[in-house]
Amino acid sequence: MKKTTLIFADEDKNVINELIKNFSDEKFEILETVSNGEDLIKHVNTLKPDIVIMDLVLSKCDGFKVLESIDLSQTNVVVQSSLSIDGFINKALSMGVKYYCIKPFDIATLKERVEDIIAIKKEEGNQYFNAKSANHLEEKITNIFITVGIPAHIKGYQFLREAIKLAIAEPEIINSITKKLYPTIAEKYDTSASKVERAIRHAIEVAWNRGKIENINNLFGIKVYSSNEKPTNGEFIALVADKMLIEGA
Repeated sequence: MKKTTLIFADEDKNVINELIKNFSDEKFEILETVSNGEDLIKHVNTLKPDIVIMDLVLSKCDGFKVLESIDLSQTNVVVQSSLSIDGFINKALSMGVKYYCIKPFDIATLKERVEDIIAIKKEEGNQYFNAKSANHLEEKITNIFITVGIPAHIKGYQFLREAIKLAIAEPEIINSITKKLYPTIAEKYDTSASKVERAIRHAIEVAWNRGKIENINNLFGIKVYSSNEKPTNGEFIALVADKMLIEGA
Protein backbone atom coordinates (compact mmCIF):
# COMPACT_ATOMS: atom_id res chain seq x y z
CA MET A 1 0.00 0.00 0.00
CA LYS A 2 1.34 3.40 -1.01
CA LYS A 3 1.90 5.62 2.02
CA THR A 4 0.59 9.17 2.16
CA THR A 5 3.57 11.52 2.36
CA LEU A 6 3.53 14.44 4.80
CA ILE A 7 5.49 17.57 5.69
CA PHE A 8 4.86 19.45 8.95
CA ALA A 9 5.65 23.13 9.44
CA ASP A 10 5.39 24.86 12.81
CA GLU A 11 7.64 26.99 15.01
CA ASP A 12 6.37 25.18 18.10
CA LYS A 13 8.40 22.00 18.63
CA ASN A 14 5.67 20.57 20.86
CA VAL A 15 3.21 20.78 17.99
CA ILE A 16 5.68 19.10 15.64
CA ASN A 17 6.26 16.32 18.15
CA GLU A 18 2.53 15.79 18.61
CA LEU A 19 2.05 15.53 14.86
CA ILE A 20 4.94 13.09 14.52
CA LYS A 21 3.54 10.96 17.32
CA ASN A 22 0.08 10.71 15.78
CA PHE A 23 1.04 10.26 12.15
CA SER A 24 3.78 7.69 12.65
CA ASP A 25 2.00 4.58 11.41
CA GLU A 26 1.82 2.32 8.37
CA LYS A 27 -0.41 4.73 6.40
CA PHE A 28 1.91 7.74 6.49
CA GLU A 29 5.47 8.71 5.67
CA ILE A 30 6.78 11.92 7.23
CA LEU A 31 9.21 13.46 4.75
CA GLU A 32 10.29 16.58 6.64
CA THR A 33 9.51 18.83 9.59
CA VAL A 34 10.38 22.52 9.32
CA SER A 35 10.01 25.68 11.38
CA ASN A 36 10.13 28.42 8.74
CA GLY A 37 8.40 29.29 5.49
CA GLU A 38 11.46 29.33 3.25
CA ASP A 39 12.40 25.77 4.15
CA LEU A 40 8.80 24.69 3.73
CA ILE A 41 8.61 26.07 0.18
CA LYS A 42 11.91 24.43 -0.73
CA HIS A 43 10.95 21.01 0.63
CA VAL A 44 7.41 21.03 -0.79
CA ASN A 45 8.63 21.96 -4.27
CA THR A 46 11.40 19.36 -4.12
CA LEU A 47 9.69 16.45 -2.35
CA LYS A 48 6.11 17.06 -3.56
CA PRO A 49 4.33 15.62 -0.51
CA ASP A 50 0.71 14.53 -0.64
CA ILE A 51 -0.22 16.67 2.36
CA VAL A 52 1.29 19.60 4.27
CA ILE A 53 0.13 20.42 7.78
CA MET A 54 1.29 23.93 8.56
CA ASP A 55 0.88 27.01 10.72
CA LEU A 56 0.35 30.35 9.01
CA VAL A 57 2.69 32.07 11.45
CA LEU A 58 6.14 31.09 10.20
CA SER A 59 9.46 32.93 10.23
CA LYS A 60 11.31 34.10 7.07
CA CYS A 61 8.04 34.06 5.10
CA ASP A 62 4.50 33.57 6.32
CA GLY A 63 1.99 30.90 5.44
CA PHE A 64 0.25 32.97 2.78
CA LYS A 65 3.52 33.43 0.92
CA VAL A 66 4.01 29.67 1.16
CA LEU A 67 0.57 29.06 -0.36
CA GLU A 68 1.44 31.38 -3.25
CA SER A 69 4.74 29.55 -3.85
CA ILE A 70 3.68 25.89 -3.99
CA ASP A 71 1.57 23.86 -6.39
CA LEU A 72 -1.74 23.33 -4.60
CA SER A 73 -2.99 21.06 -7.36
CA GLN A 74 -0.32 18.53 -6.34
CA THR A 75 -0.15 19.04 -2.59
CA ASN A 76 -3.08 19.29 -0.18
CA VAL A 77 -2.63 21.81 2.63
CA VAL A 78 -4.13 21.65 6.10
CA VAL A 79 -3.67 24.75 8.27
CA GLN A 80 -3.63 24.64 12.05
CA SER A 81 -3.18 28.11 13.47
CA SER A 82 -4.02 30.40 16.37
CA LEU A 83 -5.19 32.99 13.82
CA SER A 84 -8.96 32.79 14.25
CA ILE A 85 -10.06 35.97 12.45
CA ASP A 86 -12.55 35.21 9.68
CA GLY A 87 -10.50 37.19 7.17
CA PHE A 88 -7.46 34.96 7.63
CA ILE A 89 -9.54 31.79 7.49
CA ASN A 90 -11.45 32.84 4.37
CA LYS A 91 -8.28 33.96 2.61
CA ALA A 92 -6.54 30.65 3.33
CA LEU A 93 -9.53 28.62 2.13
CA SER A 94 -9.91 30.76 -0.99
CA MET A 95 -6.25 30.12 -1.83
CA GLY A 96 -6.84 26.36 -1.80
CA VAL A 97 -6.37 25.19 1.80
CA LYS A 98 -8.40 22.02 2.31
CA TYR A 99 -9.01 22.38 6.04
CA TYR A 100 -8.41 25.09 8.63
CA CYS A 101 -8.38 24.31 12.35
CA ILE A 102 -7.82 26.67 15.25
CA LYS A 103 -5.15 26.04 17.88
CA PRO A 104 -5.30 24.37 20.28
CA PHE A 105 -6.63 21.69 17.94
CA ASP A 106 -7.93 18.20 18.61
CA ILE A 107 -5.39 15.83 17.06
CA ALA A 108 -7.97 13.07 16.51
CA THR A 109 -10.22 15.42 14.54
CA LEU A 110 -7.25 16.70 12.55
CA LYS A 111 -6.31 13.16 11.63
CA GLU A 112 -9.89 12.46 10.55
CA ARG A 113 -9.78 15.47 8.25
CA VAL A 114 -6.53 14.24 6.74
CA GLU A 115 -8.15 10.84 6.15
CA ASP A 116 -11.08 12.62 4.47
CA ILE A 117 -8.70 14.43 2.14
CA ILE A 118 -7.00 11.15 1.22
CA ALA A 119 -10.37 9.49 0.49
CA ILE A 120 -11.55 12.39 -1.67
CA LYS A 121 -8.27 12.50 -3.57
CA LYS A 122 -8.46 8.77 -4.23
CA GLU A 123 -12.01 9.08 -5.54
CA GLU A 124 -11.01 11.98 -7.79
CA GLY A 125 -8.14 9.89 -9.08
CA ASN A 126 -10.48 6.99 -9.83
CA GLN A 127 -12.86 9.28 -11.68
CA TYR A 128 -9.99 10.73 -13.70
CA PHE A 129 -8.71 7.25 -14.53
CA ASN A 130 -12.17 6.08 -15.53
CA ALA A 131 -12.82 9.07 -17.76
CA LYS A 132 -9.37 9.00 -19.35
CA SER A 133 -8.91 5.25 -19.71
CA ALA A 134 -12.35 3.75 -20.39
CA ASN A 135 -12.47 4.68 -24.07
CA HIS A 136 -8.85 3.62 -24.61
CA LEU A 137 -9.51 0.26 -22.96
CA GLU A 138 -12.67 -0.33 -25.02
CA GLU A 139 -10.76 0.51 -28.19
CA LYS A 140 -7.94 -1.93 -27.42
CA ILE A 141 -10.37 -4.76 -26.66
CA THR A 142 -12.32 -4.02 -29.86
CA ASN A 143 -9.10 -4.15 -31.91
CA ILE A 144 -8.17 -7.50 -30.37
CA PHE A 145 -11.62 -8.93 -31.13
CA ILE A 146 -11.39 -7.74 -34.74
CA THR A 147 -7.95 -9.32 -35.06
CA VAL A 148 -9.00 -12.70 -33.69
CA GLY A 149 -12.32 -12.70 -35.56
CA ILE A 150 -14.96 -12.28 -32.85
CA PRO A 151 -17.97 -10.52 -34.44
CA ALA A 152 -19.63 -7.69 -32.54
CA HIS A 153 -23.20 -8.86 -33.12
CA ILE A 154 -23.02 -12.03 -31.03
CA LYS A 155 -23.89 -11.95 -27.34
CA GLY A 156 -20.59 -13.46 -26.28
CA TYR A 157 -18.76 -10.42 -27.65
CA GLN A 158 -20.29 -8.20 -24.99
CA PHE A 159 -19.83 -10.73 -22.20
CA LEU A 160 -16.24 -11.51 -23.19
CA ARG A 161 -15.37 -7.82 -23.30
CA GLU A 162 -16.81 -7.36 -19.81
CA ALA A 163 -14.90 -10.43 -18.56
CA ILE A 164 -11.59 -9.05 -19.84
CA LYS A 165 -12.24 -5.66 -18.22
CA LEU A 166 -13.00 -7.39 -14.90
CA ALA A 167 -9.82 -9.48 -15.17
CA ILE A 168 -7.77 -6.33 -15.80
CA ALA A 169 -9.29 -4.50 -12.84
CA GLU A 170 -9.14 -7.53 -10.55
CA PRO A 171 -6.67 -10.14 -11.87
CA GLU A 172 -7.43 -12.65 -9.12
CA ILE A 173 -11.03 -12.95 -10.34
CA ILE A 174 -9.80 -15.34 -13.03
CA ASN A 175 -9.32 -17.90 -10.24
CA SER A 176 -13.02 -17.63 -9.40
CA ILE A 177 -14.43 -17.62 -12.89
CA THR A 178 -17.48 -19.75 -12.08
CA LYS A 179 -18.23 -18.40 -8.62
CA LYS A 180 -17.49 -14.73 -9.22
CA LEU A 181 -16.72 -13.64 -12.79
CA TYR A 182 -19.72 -15.19 -14.56
CA PRO A 183 -22.20 -14.18 -11.83
CA THR A 184 -20.86 -10.59 -11.84
CA ILE A 185 -21.43 -10.29 -15.58
CA ALA A 186 -24.80 -12.05 -15.34
CA GLU A 187 -26.00 -9.60 -12.71
CA LYS A 188 -24.97 -6.62 -14.82
CA TYR A 189 -26.80 -7.88 -17.92
CA ASP A 190 -29.76 -9.45 -16.08
CA THR A 191 -29.09 -12.99 -17.24
CA SER A 192 -27.74 -16.23 -15.77
CA ALA A 193 -24.14 -17.24 -15.15
CA SER A 194 -24.58 -20.35 -17.30
CA LYS A 195 -25.75 -18.24 -20.26
CA VAL A 196 -22.71 -15.98 -19.82
CA GLU A 197 -20.41 -19.00 -19.84
CA ARG A 198 -22.02 -20.48 -22.97
CA ALA A 199 -22.03 -17.18 -24.85
CA ILE A 200 -18.33 -16.56 -24.13
CA ARG A 201 -17.48 -20.12 -25.18
CA HIS A 202 -19.42 -19.59 -28.42
CA ALA A 203 -17.55 -16.35 -29.15
CA ILE A 204 -14.19 -18.12 -28.80
CA GLU A 205 -15.42 -21.02 -30.98
CA VAL A 206 -16.47 -18.55 -33.69
CA ALA A 207 -12.96 -17.08 -33.75
CA TRP A 208 -11.37 -20.51 -34.09
CA ASN A 209 -13.85 -21.65 -36.72
CA ARG A 210 -13.00 -18.58 -38.80
CA GLY A 211 -9.46 -19.94 -38.98
CA LYS A 212 -7.64 -16.80 -37.83
CA ILE A 213 -5.16 -18.77 -35.76
CA GLU A 214 -2.18 -17.00 -37.36
CA ASN A 215 -3.64 -13.63 -36.36
CA ILE A 216 -4.17 -14.89 -32.83
CA ASN A 217 -0.61 -16.15 -32.50
CA ASN A 218 0.77 -12.93 -34.03
CA LEU A 219 -1.28 -10.90 -31.58
CA PHE A 220 0.32 -12.56 -28.59
CA GLY A 221 3.77 -12.68 -30.18
CA ILE A 222 4.17 -16.44 -29.79
CA LYS A 223 2.56 -19.56 -31.21
CA VAL A 224 0.00 -20.11 -28.50
CA TYR A 225 -2.48 -22.33 -30.29
CA SER A 226 -3.00 -24.49 -33.34
CA SER A 227 -6.24 -24.88 -35.30
CA ASN A 228 -6.96 -28.11 -33.45
CA GLU A 229 -6.84 -26.67 -29.96
CA LYS A 230 -9.06 -24.02 -28.47
CA PRO A 231 -8.45 -22.27 -25.15
CA THR A 232 -10.95 -22.50 -22.36
CA ASN A 233 -12.90 -19.37 -21.50
CA GLY A 234 -10.63 -18.71 -18.54
CA GLU A 235 -7.45 -19.24 -20.54
CA PHE A 236 -8.52 -16.83 -23.28
CA ILE A 237 -9.71 -14.14 -20.84
CA ALA A 238 -6.49 -14.41 -18.82
CA LEU A 239 -4.33 -14.32 -21.97
CA VAL A 240 -5.92 -11.14 -23.30
CA ALA A 241 -6.06 -9.46 -19.87
CA ASP A 242 -2.39 -10.27 -19.21
CA LYS A 243 -1.37 -8.87 -22.60
CA MET A 244 -3.22 -5.63 -21.90
CA LEU A 245 -1.83 -5.31 -18.38
CA ILE A 246 1.72 -5.77 -19.70
CA GLU A 247 1.04 -3.08 -22.27
CA GLY A 248 -0.25 -0.75 -19.58
CA ALA A 249 -4.01 -1.00 -20.05
